[in-house]
Amino acid sequence: MKILVTGGTGYIGGRLIPRLLEAGHEVTCLTREPSNLEQRFAKPVRIVQGDILEADSLRESLTDIDVAYYLVHSMSRRTANFATIDRRVANSFAEAAKEAKISRIIYLSGLGDSTKPLSEHLHSRQEVGDILRTSGIPVTEFRAAIIVGSGSASFEMIRDLTERLPIMIAPRWVNTRCQPIWVNDVLSYLTETLQQRDAMSRIYEIGGSDVLTYRDIMLQFAAVRGLKRAIFVIPLLTPRLSSYWVHLVTPLPASLARALIDSLSVEVIVHDHQARRDFSIQPIDYRTSLEITLDRGQSPDPETTWFDAIDITQLPGEFSGVTEGMLIDRRERETTASVLSLFKSFSELGGKRGWLYADYLWELRGLIDWMLGGIGTRRGRRSATSLRVGDAVDFWRVEAYDPPALLRLRAEMRLPGNAWLQFEALLGENGARLRQTAFFEPRGLAGYLYWYAVAPFHGLIFGHMASAITRLAEASLRA
Repeated sequence: MKILVTGGTGYIGGRLIPRLLEAGHEVTCLTREPSNLEQRFAKPVRIVQGDILEADSLRESLTDIDVAYYLVHSMSRRTANFATIDRRVANSFAEAAKEAKISRIIYLSGLGDSTKPLSEHLHSRQEVGDILRTSGIPVTEFRAAIIVGSGSASFEMIRDLTERLPIMIAPRWVNTRCQPIWVNDVLSYLTETLQQRDAMSRIYEIGGSDVLTYRDIMLQFAAVRGLKRAIFVIPLLTPRLSSYWVHLVTPLPASLARALIDSLSVEVIVHDHQARRDFSIQPIDYRTSLEITLDRGQSPDPETTWFDAIDITQLPGEFSGVTEGMLIDRRERETTASVLSLFKSFSELGGKRGWLYADYLWELRGLIDWMLGGIGTRRGRRSATSLRVGDAVDFWRVEAYDPPALLRLRAEMRLPGNAWLQFEALLGENGARLRQTAFFEPRGLAGYLYWYAVAPFHGLIFGHMASAITRLAEASLRA
């Protein structure tokens, strides 16, 4: 089929497109920033630059399209006026789709009993489905609650709150029931429906196999992460105060936190089980979805690891912050050296060569680790010039080794979390480009405190080390 995916740079859209391409469909994306999609997928995607509110670009994107996925949501733009914007966008799309005479719209909405009062967020999601149906085109609407997966806004809020707060003072919404669903199960529904002709004009409620309270959701998260957490309910804590608190302890802005928290006070469970009868999908339980999501070795796509995921590879060259529960320090350097020379420079780090900058600080860190009962830096390297997966490099272990492109080391020192140091040799404008990334997955509040305590040293060491690696690569060419 010829398929248009709106919201292709978003959380669901970016994961749906590779599945559609793998199934042999021709995919078109409408986006304001084509650079965010170019070279993002293994197979070619037709990209139309523009906005869904611009008639010309919307008309162009819908030309010769069979099916359109509507995955646009203005709340992701972090605006308090998302309902009004969503209404305008949906009307614009419905009119253009009717004019283009496409055969079907597939829409991902929010779960909630429409006969009862809903939050502004959930009401807006369901209202969009009603607007799309005014086009007269068959609309398949899937309604889901919390989508469990790295990058989902509601899941990331749960992650941040549980990781950072050993004791949580919570409002009454923690006792509201919810039916979370794993992101891959959502994607399976979205793709399998293309083969379901009877599902073309229907609303489906989808959820995982568990119905849980938000308290259960956070406590199970804590259990999987090996954290002890206590939750105390204060009935007088208002949604507004809760949103300010969430904004204080997580990266979410207060406006987005408020919209999410308002929705948490509404019970979102599946009442209509028609999806189980019409589709072959058997959604997994919440704990299993958590274990898969929180395992950084697991793959969002069949042939990649978490470190290759779209959200990670698209980070800017100079980046320091948190993404999907991972604290990241990324440095990039351009060099006139070849990719092969650059790879050789960073693949020989550690051991007697050292780390090219402030070796005394690396030795001090190794000494502290040894004093805490860790391995320190006494292991060195098996070989000064060659590596293989599983080799020790001081207090690191080679986790991925792909000459002449990639080296990823996993820390084996004592830490309140998990750490990786990754080096990539990429093609640059006039030679090669080094991408050096330190990843740290904090375990609870202690992990965050550790990272921010050593952040000044990271700023000193990692930047200078990246520059030293490129200088060494260039010097090897002159030798």
